[in-house]
Amino acid sequence: MAADTLPVLSDAARALAARCEHKVNEIARTMTTRAFTDLPGYAELPADVKEGELAATARHGLRLFLRRVVHGTPAERPERGDFDRFRERAAQRAEEGLPLHLVLRSHLRGTAVLWRALREVARPGEEAALAELADVLIGIQEGIVGAVSETYLDEQSTLAAERREERRALVRALLDGSLPPELPAGRLGLADGALVLALHFPPEAAAGRPSAAAHRRPRRVQAALDRAFGTEVPALLDDTGGHAVVPGHRVPPGGDEGLLAPLRRACCPDVRLAVVTAAAPRDIPGAARTASEVLRVARAGGLPPGLHRLDDVLLEYHLSRRDASSERIAALLDPIADRQDLVETLRTYLGSRQERRSTARQLGLHPNTVDNRLARICELTGLDLAAPHGTALALAALLLRDGAG
Repeated sequence: MAADTLPVLSDAARALAARCEHKVNEIARTMTTRAFTDLPGYAELPADVKEGELAATARHGLRLFLRRVVHGTPAERPERGDFDRFRERAAQRAEEGLPLHLVLRSHLRGTAVLWRALREVARPGEEAALAELADVLIGIQEGIVGAVSETYLDEQSTLAAERREERRALVRALLDGSLPPELPAGRLGLADGALVLALHFPPEAAAGRPSAAAHRRPRRVQAALDRAFGTEVPALLDDTGGHAVVPGHRVPPGGDEGLLAPLRRACCPDVRLAVVTAAAPRDIPGAARTASEVLRVARAGGLPPGLHRLDDVLLEYHLSRRDASSERIAALLDPIADRQDLVETLRTYLGSRQERRSTARQLGLHPNTVDNRLARICELTGLDLAAPHGTALALAALLLRDGAG
């Protein structure tokens, strides 16, 4: 039998069901005052909900069943409108946060109460008629459960999407300083300031087309942030990074590694994260700009992926500020601009604090190859990488060129 059709009933089955028509209010009252009472959260519901809304839904379900079996043709497809009341209540329960399993259990218990009522009015010799009604009851219940589940999950999905967009709008307002004055810092948990995070992930794409995994990255990273800080962290993320604002100055259990480890698992081992403290909501836009710049100079300066703070890149941050000399310093590396192998060797060498063996290991080269490349860089640019002055100029040129790009 198809899920949306019911068997043709005998006259005996119709007559049996008709004996319950005058008991609709009594059966509904049994559901709301006895059958549902031990469901978690039911006792806390307001009296008008239990005695009004739930009782009315119970009566609607009972009359739907009796109308179908006593006066209708059960073999016909049920009208979509038959389940509208159940859909409406399911959407309300989703909005209120009542778990779906409790919503479904209440419907199943109501079915059990109706089945007991049918058994009580059944007479000897009506076992076959009672079995017919059981088939109808199960068929209708399947339709109700399907309608309720579909509506509940749709509503829950809509509410989740609205909450995500509200959080994204909140982060946008915090980052650009346009937070409405009617949203005080205390209400947002920002009275004591915040940690502002900037994140960067290497792109996941093939031939310019982002992979399915890349589209899931923001959700995975959001979940990792929420778990690490033990709260819903307002964040604005895409598949290559973004910003997050963590109310207060809380530190995840395990410190830096307690934050980095779940982020690495969520996206990739090469995730970069910059953390800057904002003393008040008005400081968040500036902290976000600083965090983004810390990420940029850490990458341009060849520092390995991980968690960066301003103190970790003080010199690089200072050297990357632009002034009248910036263009001329950046131009020092023009002779090797088309030699990506030399540029990356220089970047890795400076990021490794001029450790040639570490540079070779990171690039997968022999140390002698690194020496040869560094010599070629010096020859082409005129920079002396063995002298502090030449090293500082090379680092500044890298940082300024990266900012210009």
